[in-house]
Amino acid sequence: MSKKLYASPGAALEGLLSDGMTIMSGGFGLSGNPESLIPEVKASGVSGLTVISNNAGADGFGLWMLLETRQIRKMIGSYIGENKLFERQYLDGDLELELNPQGTLAERIRAGGAGIPAFFTKTGVGTIVAEGKTVERFAGEDYVRETWLRADIALIKAWRADPAGNLMFRKTARNFNPVMATAAKITVVEVEEIVEAGSLDPDCIHTPGIYVDRIVQCTINEKRIENLTVRQRAAV
Repeated sequence: MSKKLYASPGAALEGLLSDGMTIMSGGFGLSGNPESLIPEVKASGVSGLTVISNNAGADGFGLWMLLETRQIRKMIGSYIGENKLFERQYLDGDLELELNPQGTLAERIRAGGAGIPAFFTKTGVGTIVAEGKTVERFAGEDYVRETWLRADIALIKAWRADPAGNLMFRKTARNFNPVMATAAKITVVEVEEIVEAGSLDPDCIHTPGIYVDRIVQCTINEKRIENLTVRQRAAV
């Protein structure tokens, strides 16, 4: 049996969590959230966390759980959404927030995984996003300097994995999870399906196993929809 495979989400996180650490939490909206691992972070009782994530969950789901218990000290993200708990804690001064344009957040994480300490982008020039940051001109236009993001641990969710940790993602779950896997000291993956070694087409692997430290079969797989929009039926 692969040394990367763990029997439960709790076992997969054993010995890894500590107060004040930085956690990357995967997901795009509610798609690709590490649904099974986040409750284990809550149960551990660790506090003072800095969490890097595209979103902060929704009522009763995802990172909302860690906001409810006030285990998160700072959020680095790009989408607040309709999370009223997030909004209230920020406005009350109980939660520090570093808000990023969505593409900039993804690139900061990718840069962290690639070992690139800083890069320049036009996004945010002339706005509060650029306040306090270096702005330089390239080809006659202004660009703001952004710095990499790295974490102590990345908690991500994949569709399929083999025992070596090679991963495949589905659709929008691929937006943030693969780059987070490269940008943390330790990457823990919950996966919907664990397949036999050699059964994944090498051309279809999104994250090589070298970036993955621990794998666990997910125990929660709700895949909630944050805002359900349906078409009105035509009158008969």
